[in-house]
Amino acid sequence: MPGPLQGVKVIEMVGIGPCPFAAMMLADMGAEVLRIERKSAPGEGNPYPTLGTKYDVMARGRRTLALDLKQAAGREALLQLAAQADVLLEGFRPGVMERLGLGPDILLGRNPGMVMGRVTGWGQYGPLAYAAGHDINYVALSGMLHAMGRKDGPPAPPLNLVGDFGGGGMLLAFGVLCAVLEARQSGQGQVVDAAMTDGAALLGSMVYGLRAHEMWSDRREANLLDGGAPFYDTYACSDGKFVAIGAIEPQFYSQLLVLAGVDDPAFEKQWRESRWPELKEKFAALFATRTRDEWCSLLEGSDACFAPVLDMAEAPRHPHNAARGTFVEVDGVTQPAPAPRFSRTPAAVPEAVVPAEDGAAILADWGLGRAAIEALREGQVI
Repeated sequence: MPGPLQGVKVIEMVGIGPCPFAAMMLADMGAEVLRIERKSAPGEGNPYPTLGTKYDVMARGRRTLALDLKQAAGREALLQLAAQADVLLEGFRPGVMERLGLGPDILLGRNPGMVMGRVTGWGQYGPLAYAAGHDINYVALSGMLHAMGRKDGPPAPPLNLVGDFGGGGMLLAFGVLCAVLEARQSGQGQVVDAAMTDGAALLGSMVYGLRAHEMWSDRREANLLDGGAPFYDTYACSDGKFVAIGAIEPQFYSQLLVLAGVDDPAFEKQWRESRWPELKEKFAALFATRTRDEWCSLLEGSDACFAPVLDMAEAPRHPHNAARGTFVEVDGVTQPAPAPRFSRTPAAVPEAVVPAEDGAAILADWGLGRAAIEALREGQVI
């Protein structure tokens, strides 16, 4: 498979959320990623019925091996695989890998140059490290959840984009690649502790800076980027669909007013915050006079910083997304394409999800001998 990570070998301990997302990103870029699923309890406790099917988009582009890690032979097989890997990814609670006899001391003892990437909600240590949680909890602790939502309502959950994927999976992928680059210089691997609380806080770096400079209020919908500014918000159109406006700079704001045919002098006071509530009402009335498509015909492609708010059925069909190939279809499932783009080593079109297959074939491809594989088969480890 082409891509800038061709030749990098990764083991992924199958889980949910940020760990498979990071593994997908690495596989998209050409890394050889082998998913390890527990043979004794595949899918145990899984609330996500798409896992293991073609709809499990985050499992694309890699093979899956089911190993019985309760048996010593299964753990030894994993250690033999890890001895050949550049990276091992896991997203269990702290201590789970250690209880399996697969903690960092054991893994790095077998392969001193390997990077062990560990992603959790609270981190590997701290007062909350061993508590259960999900994306919304980790984002709440970072201070970022409090900043999202309308002033007359509670904080709004940002799907699981900020914790699981931005602050978790992407942080994990970035961390392990940093460690791989360092290991190629030093010959020594290390453990990467990627915590979603840390990552969600890191995503808020600019906002924390603005707050320290007294340019951000703790009140929701009172700031430049949280819907407080009339020129940075979403508005309903006459057909009930929405548009998004982001005309922050004066020249872009002026373009918006000109193209929208606005001649009301009240709109000239762009940065007078005391007038923002009034201007929001005026913008709401303005955008309600046309359908979303009519506003697209008038504003899209201009410097008015405009876009239609598309649903997930519309987004893949938008001409810009279609021209860039932002979405692809794999095994009949429309999904986001690998990103970012590379000029010399582009990623391939993702391969379909491959369910757990004949373990013997995978183990042979990873260099285990015939006798060892037959022993694992006879012991029902694979």
